[in-house]
Amino acid sequence: MILPVHHAVRARLTAAVERLYGIAADDPMLRAIPIETPPRRALGDLAVPLAFELARRLRKAPRAIAQELAPALGEIDGVARVEPAPNGYVNVFLDRQEHLTRWLSGPYIAPSGNAGKTIVEHTAINPNKAAHIGHLRNAALGDAFGRLRKYLGHEVEIQNYIDDTGVQVADVAVAFRELESKDLAAIRETADTTRFDYYCWDLYARVTEWYEADPERLKIRAAALHDIERGGNPVADAATFIADRIVRCHLETMRRLNIRYDLLTWEGDILRLHFWAHAFEFLKKTGAVFKQTEGRLKGCWVMRIEDDAEPAPAPTSPDDAETEPREKVIVRSDGTVTYVGKDMAYQLWKFGLLGKDFYYRIFEARPDEVPVWSTTSDPYAGQAGASSFGGASWVCNVIDTRQSYLQKLLKQALAVLGYEEQARHSVHYAYEMVALSHSTARELGYAADEESDRPFVEVSGRKGLGVKADDLIDRLTSKAAAEVSKRNPDIPADDAQRISGAIAIAAVRYFMVKFSRGKVIVFDIDEALSFEGESGPYLQYAVVRANNIFHKLKERDGLDQPAIEAALPSTAADVLTSQDDEANDLWNLVLESARLDEVVDQAVRTLELSVVAKYAFALAQAFNGFYHRYPILNEERQDVRLWRAAAVAFYRAQLTKALDLMGCTVPARM
Repeated sequence: MILPVHHAVRARLTAAVERLYGIAADDPMLRAIPIETPPRRALGDLAVPLAFELARRLRKAPRAIAQELAPALGEIDGVARVEPAPNGYVNVFLDRQEHLTRWLSGPYIAPSGNAGKTIVEHTAINPNKAAHIGHLRNAALGDAFGRLRKYLGHEVEIQNYIDDTGVQVADVAVAFRELESKDLAAIRETADTTRFDYYCWDLYARVTEWYEADPERLKIRAAALHDIERGGNPVADAATFIADRIVRCHLETMRRLNIRYDLLTWEGDILRLHFWAHAFEFLKKTGAVFKQTEGRLKGCWVMRIEDDAEPAPAPTSPDDAETEPREKVIVRSDGTVTYVGKDMAYQLWKFGLLGKDFYYRIFEARPDEVPVWSTTSDPYAGQAGASSFGGASWVCNVIDTRQSYLQKLLKQALAVLGYEEQARHSVHYAYEMVALSHSTARELGYAADEESDRPFVEVSGRKGLGVKADDLIDRLTSKAAAEVSKRNPDIPADDAQRISGAIAIAAVRYFMVKFSRGKVIVFDIDEALSFEGESGPYLQYAVVRANNIFHKLKERDGLDQPAIEAALPSTAADVLTSQDDEANDLWNLVLESARLDEVVDQAVRTLELSVVAKYAFALAQAFNGFYHRYPILNEERQDVRLWRAAAVAFYRAQLTKALDLMGCTVPARM
């Protein structure tokens, strides 16, 4: 909404500077002219400090430059006037009536760009057990980031990487065979008669203890991993089935959170289609990897780490001891590839640089939903109608901060291969862990150490300790239902359940986004569900309150939003255009609502989605303050009532969209 105004002002400023001072439009000073918000509305709606930058080059006072720039801009669509300020700013005053009627009349249309496709890969839960609370931050951030880029007009492809050949799946396959003596048929029966992801959650914890009881049993794991990679044997068949069923459970969990995927990419297909072998030849030809001939890594293919890369993490187990200072093992001496190598091949494919492709099949299709596609290595299983997957201009991998070192290696590999632009466009969206408050841990039945002096409780899925995502959503839904029923005693049970479900999802998703991604989240149920604090339910209620105004306007006066829009051109606009407090407060709500696209642009550029959450909260607060000072239903002046209603209509559309960008919906009532 406001960004097109920024673009128009910047374009006029650039032309004026080139005309007045002979500074070329492509000069670094003019590539990103800052536009600020004045501290007081009397100073304008936008403020440009460009004169201060020009002053150093032109050896001229900022005030004098501002006085030359302001009249040189000429008429700008939607701008009432431009004034030079005594301190050197150029202040821009918008045509309030024109902008409100324009913004209210249609949805935001993002400017078309040539940025190309963006692939956002997120979630990537090991397909061996139920999703837990820690996974929700990854999925919430990744889904929101994709939504934000789509809002700005980018083509976005959402992928979910499935590690179906890793140790976690192997462990569950081993557990079924060694601990429960179950073959594939028995595993199928278990899957059909139990909550399979929950069943495997407990089984995974049991097999972890089984390994710890006798380290010799790790040889069974190693053999299972080789069987899975080789394929065509009972262990591989069991692992394939387990991964498939668990992924379907994960999709159900994520569907509850309004999260969808375009493509599921399976590691097994990368192996079977020999993506790594193809990438390995690239790396060897360019010298990006070389075979170590001496020392502990003798016989391994390694990549030398550039000086600006972070130090390699210290090995935490013999399996991790693959790193010498400044070198990273890509292929072990026994010829097996590390997961870093697999990730390199996958990253090359994402950018369309590998020279190979998957086959594709529909993994899941539901009425009124876009199908979820899946990779396959079987040409006979491939189906027609798949999108053109991969071939991105930008790739964003949403992975926690512990993977920062490996993500830097992916960028380095691209650069060494000569793909410097792709290396720059290879983005690691890192984030910190999720823990529980002590009260929430107790409420969810987590047996935390009561003597701990830490302010939060860590969870461990490997040990079977933690909070399953669905259990958390169920608990939030139950508590929300109690609050909804208390506020609406006569509400039908089905409506209460539907509304409480929407509230629970908003509670989770807003909580996961509102903190800076570099901050450890301490999840607290009561804080997330609060109808009064900085929470998803508070934002939902701020929209519901606005909706209630329009329901009553319709019932009492027959006024809906189209009728209000139709009446505005012939309605006196003094309450909006004058410079008194009432008009400025009305316009402030409108202008703050219009900043959504500016805030989204900032979030995408800085990879800090919390700014969207903070903006939405501030906007809801601004409306609540306006609502209490300036009534609509009880306002007797028709023109004032219409302009106030128009401002609130625009506000509710913008806050509803902000919630949608965070994956939250607005219930009918609360």
